[in-house]
Amino acid sequence: MQHDTGINAVAHAIQLAVAPVFLLSGIGAMLAVLTNRLSRIIDRGRALDSAGATRSPDAAASVQAELIALSRRARLVSHAITFCTVTALLVCAVIATLFVGAFGGFDASVPIALLFVAAMVAFFAGLLSFLREIFIATANLRIGPH
Repeated sequence: MQHDTGINAVAHAIQLAVAPVFLLSGIGAMLAVLTNRLSRIIDRGRALDSAGATRSPDAAASVQAELIALSRRARLVSHAITFCTVTALLVCAVIATLFVGAFGGFDASVPIALLFVAAMVAFFAGLLSFLREIFIATANLRIGPH
């Protein structure tokens, strides 16, 4: 009967781990969006920087302002990536703690709750950083001839 109790504990841990695993998929999708944005920012910055010698002084000032905005955006996206990666690591720690608690036979509810709250705080910070980057991108949006 001891064997059945162990299997039941593992089965229960797997059931509890399903929601955090889905959360990891969403965080992975968010990281994909953020890394795509960062690569586009870097590509735009390189394109602006490489054509610098052929500009008039007026155009050079405009390009310099855009490069500064791109630098701020890149820094914010980098922070968002860092926070989302920390979130994913904390969610992985939640899952691992679930299994350690199931195998060790002890109440892991407090560490799991603390890890989950920390993950949500990190995700919140990542989303805020992403939102700030979106605001900067929208404020510097130029469509059509200028």
